[in-house]
Amino acid sequence: MRLLKIRNFWTKLTAWEYWPWYIVYIPVFAYWLYLGVRAGAIFFFSAANPAIKYGGLISASKKKILDLLPKELIPLTFLLKAPVTISHIEEVMKTSGMQFPIILKPDLGERGWKVEKINGRAEAAKYLNESTGDILVQEYLDLPFEAGVFYYRVPRQNKGVVSSVVLKELLFVEGDGLSTLEELIIKKPRARIQYYKLQNAWEEKFDYVPEKGERIELQPIGNHNRGTAFLNGCHLIDEELTNTFDVVSKQIDGFYYGRFDVRCKDVNALKTGDIKIMELNGAASEPAHIYHPGYSILKAYRAFFHHWKMLYRISKANHKKGVPYLKFKEGLHALSISGRLADQGL
Repeated sequence: MRLLKIRNFWTKLTAWEYWPWYIVYIPVFAYWLYLGVRAGAIFFFSAANPAIKYGGLISASKKKILDLLPKELIPLTFLLKAPVTISHIEEVMKTSGMQFPIILKPDLGERGWKVEKINGRAEAAKYLNESTGDILVQEYLDLPFEAGVFYYRVPRQNKGVVSSVVLKELLFVEGDGLSTLEELIIKKPRARIQYYKLQNAWEEKFDYVPEKGERIELQPIGNHNRGTAFLNGCHLIDEELTNTFDVVSKQIDGFYYGRFDVRCKDVNALKTGDIKIMELNGAASEPAHIYHPGYSILKAYRAFFHHWKMLYRISKANHKKGVPYLKFKEGLHALSISGRLADQGL
């Protein structure tokens, strides 16, 4: 196990996609301060999306954001106020017609913190024992194609921009007919980093030898900190995709900047808008294609700075229309909450 930790340390050290977010963001923080001085308000981004609290950068309710979207574009989602019991979940499932598996996640949370696929009553009860706060009960979408589409539009401009597409490849291993599941996990760096988390769920099957070509999905949740590979899908950006997300975004009064996390059947469904939106992230959104394995950190910073520049431009345009900037004291309080949520998602 000592060797395993050493190998994981080296993998994380040499691939910046695994570095702590607060380290990666040091130059971004500096650019934020620069833009804040130019705007005359550190929390200028609060004006980016008037429809979303604080513009969506800090402490945003997932349910309130989903409620802004057309119902046909979102999965069934219900908010349960704390304290939540198993009977509350069962009642929601009964009245809505939902069946296991379902998704449970906190209404406030970042970077995939405590987002879980729940396969039955026992798992739901275990989740509740380890959770506090308001919880979302969401329909599980059994759709094979998962992506994040970053979109922005300057106020009063008719056409927006799709600036980033990330394709999400859930963590998996593929059998060679010789190695055990545990050996396959250790051989694959992305899975090896998740070894101790996977041990809890898969230890009973660690001695199983998958057949050659047999694919085993190790994590059902598409988050980077769960081992999901974020792949650069920017080659999919074209006029059709942009038009689709122009139509979607214009149905949300007061939304101009953010990332749609979606599931659908395939690329064609993505481009035509036959999608389900699992989450919509506002000003906190990242152009997540930058986490593609081996992507240059210099290119990543160019993408960060470009998006922050557009965030500034959009916020300033809305401010001129009368949307106020968040006051400094209130912004500090909200930022402290957001920081704790981000740390939980590490």
